[in-house]
Parts: sequence; C-alpha cells; structure tokens
Amino acid sequence: MKKLRGLLGTGAMLLAGIASAQVKNMPGGPRVNQLNLHEGVTPIAHDVIWLHWMMLIICTIIFIGVFGTMAYSIIMHRKSRGAVPAKFHENTAVEIAWTLIPFLIVIGMALPATRTVVAMKDTTHSDLTVKVTGYQWRWGYEYLDGPAAGVQFLSSLSTPRAQIDGQAPKDEFYLMEVDKPLVVPVNKKVRVVVTAADVIHSWAVPDFGVKQDAIPGFLRDTWFRADKIGSYRGQCSELCGKDHAYMPIVVKVVSQADYDKWAADQKKAMASATEDPNKKWTKAELFARGEKVFSANCVACHQANGKGIPGTFPALDGNKKFVLAPMKGQILTELNGHPGTAMAAWRDQLNDIQLASVITYTRNAWGNAGKGPDPVVQPTDVKALR
Repeated sequence: MKKLRGLLGTGAMLLAGIASAQVKNMPGGPRVNQLNLHEGVTPIAHDVIWLHWMMLIICTIIFIGVFGTMAYSIIMHRKSRGAVPAKFHENTAVEIAWTLIPFLIVIGMALPATRTVVAMKDTTHSDLTVKVTGYQWRWGYEYLDGPAAGVQFLSSLSTPRAQIDGQAPKDEFYLMEVDKPLVVPVNKKVRVVVTAADVIHSWAVPDFGVKQDAIPGFLRDTWFRADKIGSYRGQCSELCGKDHAYMPIVVKVVSQADYDKWAADQKKAMASATEDPNKKWTKAELFARGEKVFSANCVACHQANGKGIPGTFPALDGNKKFVLAPMKGQILTELNGHPGTAMAAWRDQLNDIQLASVITYTRNAWGNAGKGPDPVVQPTDVKALR
C-alpha cells in the first residue's frame, strides 16, 4: 500500500509538471504559479502592492508575537511544571500599553491606506475620458474627449468557439483576447466612467490597480496612468450571468503618436462605414449580414442550429411565438429584452441595420424559411419601433 501511494504521488507530480510546462506566462495577464499581486504599471498599482506588503509584514509580526507568547506561556507555565498563577486584579500600565500600541498600529496602517483610497477616487485633471458600459457579455467603449472623441465600439471575446468547446487547441490568450481592445496613450491620466446596461458588472485590470463596479443606472468613475507600453488584461469581476467568464478586458497602451494615428484611423473607418438607415435592403443582403451578427451575439445562447438550450434558452427554429409571427413582437423583444429571462435588450448594442439583419436571418434560417409572415425586416421597421 505504501508503495502504491508513492507511485500515485510520483505520477501526480509528473502530471503537474507536464501541465505547468504546457502553460506559459500570459503577457499582460497572469503568470504560471503566480502567488503575488501583478507587478503593476500605474502609480495606484504600485501603492497597492506596497500597502499589501506593509500590512502583511505587520500582521505576520503580530501573529508571531501573539501566538508565540501564547505557546510559550502554555508550555512553560503548565501545571505539570509546578507553575502557580499570579494573583492580581489589574495592571494599569499593561492596560494602557495594550490599548495604545494597537491604536498606533491601526493609525499607522490607516494613514497610507486612506491616502491611496483617496488617490484612487481623484479623477480630476484627466487627459482623456472613456465611458465604459458593461453588457451581457461584452464591453462598450466610448471616447468622450481627446483625438478619439466620438469613437465608440463594442469589445467582445475573440477566442474561437472551437477552442471553448474543446474542438481545437487552446492558444496563448485563451478567453483573454478581444476583437477590439481599448487603446490609450502612455503616461496620460485616463478617466474611466463606468456603467452597465443590464446587470451589475465590474471593470477590473489588475496591472492598473483598477476595479470599478458597473451598475445599471449609475455612473461610477476611476482612473489610471499606465507608465509602460504594452497590452494589459483583465476580466469582468462581478458574476453577471451565463457568459460571465467570457468578458475579458484588454487595454492596449501605446505611444502618443501611435494613439493619434489610431484615433484618426478609427474616425476614418467610422465615416466610411456610415450607411443610410433608410436604404431598402434586399433579403439576401440582410440574410448575409444577419448571419454574422447572429454568430457574434446570439449563437452562445440560441446555438448555431437555432435549437437553443432546452429549459434555458428557447429555440428560434420553428418558434411560432416570435420568429414565425408578425415582426413587431420580435423587434420589440430585440430592442427591449424579455423581462424575467436572460434575453437582454439590444437597443444600445446593435444599430437598426444590424437588428433588421439578424431578425431577417432568424426568419429565413434553418427550417423557418417561407413559414411565417414578414420574412424581410427593414432597418426602417426597427427605427419606427425604437
């Protein structure tokens, strides 16, 4: 039996070694066997790390002192050694000491901690302001000032579905890469205004020392000033539903020149992508575009085959209540969500063209083609019901 346990232990160690050898440090993210906080690239992160070590050392000294004294007293003054307890009622000096010393320790810990907390909330004199909106399950970014003022986009997980489903090898940035990162200039104070459109989320980037809850109906703000160029990663840190684990955050810190160029490119791209919402689209055009919108936003719940997840997410294939019914009900559901269910409101995430496209797609995909009224939904139909 002892030999078997030894073999099992050796096997477990070998497996652990193989697993750790296959996993690599993630640039801007967690490291293999990481025990400490992230190194940090902002003043706040550096202060948090310093506070962490200061308080850990103080608490360790107190722990050793208290439990060391307790252990010594128990061992050296036990009855079997003939110890006789002292008989006294009070000791004013001792009482003053054990009141004053903890008080001074707490004050010594509270002062630098308070300074750091106050600094965390000082969002004045920022060089750039970005509004961050949490959605189920992606992040929306809108630049409110600076060279990129007016630029806005959604940032979604870009890990291929095949990797998530175990059908393909997982890459270096598994579940921690997005299609569109937040881009900011180095050594600039960035104010982040955080809110949410549906449920509570939390925007957190460990290397920045930033974690701010995103609460529907409230605007909360925080800030960071990254002093090193690179990509830094975080995740939604508030349980927010089915795909909570699929809400990574990537912030790309670049030079001022690169940031200005990126901002100019984004504005050009937005201008060229502007489409006439009153255009009359063909069924084929809407279907092709809708398939892409569905794959990016709907497939996780309703599945690629339109069958949904029984008991959790309804099937769209053959759905007579919304999909194979007059368009108004489905448009309103897409815009406003469905109370009491996981169906989110998409009015702030998708424009009229995208909504019309995905609705048209669901009405003509799988086995739905030719079975219900209103097979084609135009952007103007969506606009009329907003």
